Amino acid sequence: MDLSTIIPHIEALIFASDKPLSTLELVDLINNALGFIEDKATLEQVESAIEAIREKYDSEFYAFEMKESGGGWQFLTKKEFHKTIAQLNADKYLKKLSTAALETLSIIAYKQPITKSEIENIRGVNCDYAVQKLLEKELVIIAGRKEDAVGKPLIYTTSKSFMDYFGINSADELPKIKEVLMEELVEATKIHNEESSKPKQEEPIEEIEK
Repeated sequence: MDLSTIIPHIEALIFASDKPLSTLELVDLINNALGFIEDKATLEQVESAIEAIREKYDSEFYAFEMKESGGGWQFLTKKEFHKTIAQLNADKYLKKLSTAALETLSIIAYKQPITKSEIENIRGVNCDYAVQKLLEKELVIIAGRKEDAVGKPLIYTTSKSFMDYFGINSADELPKIKEVLMEELVEATKIHNEESSKPKQEEPIEEIEK
């Protein structure tokens, strides 16, 4: 099957889908749509078509790009237009997670699969409310139970929505903790050096009355 036939169908599918589509899903959907019996789209052809589409939308002419995120392919607005489109969803962008929720989400992301008691052992406080909020926002999911633990507690992992939001395909793509700490150290050193390089102002000298 010609790539010129496959490409527009891939674009239409990704544009219309409300979730990321994997390469294998695209192969099945294209073949089902076109109904060819002998001349079916192969995995290699779809992969080549995807690469061609990515190159096409990498152009500065387009405000969006096609990226693999959240376990599949989707069209995403380029980061330089974030502030522009944020105006359309102001309320959504203003609803930020609390510090407790962010801490809990970070622990789940880096320690998953993890139970609630294990999260609380790390944070040192109860995390019922934070976990519930993360579940409501669909950033984490219940992935089953820890069968070898007393009471078989629920275990939590990050969701596809989490990966989609952060533009990654698996937890393995999260920045390493050492890298984050190193960046913070470099930034702190930079700020410290900038402050130390500023000329010190002379303190006013009080005139002593004679």
